[in-house]
Amino acid sequence: MDEVLFSTNDNGVATITLNRPKAINSLTYNMIVQIKEKLLLLEHDPAIHLLVLNGAGTKGFCAGGDIKTLYSARDSDEAMGNAMQFFSEEYETDRLIAQFPKPIIACLDGIVMGGGVGLSVGATHRIVTERTKWAMPEMNIGFFPDVGATYYLNQAPGHTGRYLALTASTLSAVDTLYANVADSIISSEQLVAFIDHVNTNNWHHENNVEATLEQIIASYQNTTNVEGKLASLQAKIDEHFAYDTVEEIIDSLQPDTSEFAVKTKEILLSKSPVSLKVALKQIVDGGTKTLEACLETDLIIAKNYMKSADFYEGVRSVIIDKDQQPDYQYKQLADVSEAFVDSFFTK
Repeated sequence: MDEVLFSTNDNGVATITLNRPKAINSLTYNMIVQIKEKLLLLEHDPAIHLLVLNGAGTKGFCAGGDIKTLYSARDSDEAMGNAMQFFSEEYETDRLIAQFPKPIIACLDGIVMGGGVGLSVGATHRIVTERTKWAMPEMNIGFFPDVGATYYLNQAPGHTGRYLALTASTLSAVDTLYANVADSIISSEQLVAFIDHVNTNNWHHENNVEATLEQIIASYQNTTNVEGKLASLQAKIDEHFAYDTVEEIIDSLQPDTSEFAVKTKEILLSKSPVSLKVALKQIVDGGTKTLEACLETDLIIAKNYMKSADFYEGVRSVIIDKDQQPDYQYKQLADVSEAFVDSFFTK
């Protein structure tokens, strides 16, 4: 079975479908390479006016990268080389999507996490549904929010990006719009009709593809007034996440007895201390960087993580043995020196 399906129609629409529904379309190295090669072809194809990006099956767009493959990197030099190559190709593909010269519609129905975020967050038209569960959950496995997430999370209001990066919180459709990581909500029921409309419109005759696409999206948009959680938490997030060290954030949360503060502190202290410190430095430093610069930094950090025992321990506890009991080498925030954090940012 082909892990990625490619198609084009006579109306000027190309479609890329991630096709590993049983694995919620998690990305393998081969999938990423195929997508990258196809993007490079479509970019210059005058017969193609826009691109649709979606995932097969009913569970979601994409649950992320194939972590089990990365986990094997500790076993051999060859597997390590493959892991390094995986990150290089993945981030390059994410960059191509973000800089694609034609509109890209990303259909983010269901689960969109990690590598799935990387593949879709740079699209021009990111469509979520009431079923969307959007997250950068890398902190849960002793890793860091990669795939250029630093760049996009820094576009979120106030210090929301820091909060999302460190807590690995899952966002609903309304919250993705609030955090500026999605653009429109269409109900999952209407999504099929919307894509059908896109496919049957003759884009060769459009003077302004972008404007027409906006009109079509508007006609299907679900103007739900369901309130997300993020907007109501903004003041608390800004109060506690304004600090540039994890220790200061924890100290700020400590005396606050609100449900948000108590729960957030508990979530943070359950993460790898190394991941917390690296991720915070990454997002603070990334505030003034371009997407390319963020992806370049991600590649350096990812390669250093492949030599970090705590990453493998995080993956073991969540994905391999599923005991949720990571025994991290660095157990306390105080155990992680500034010099050690800086080493993750060094080639």
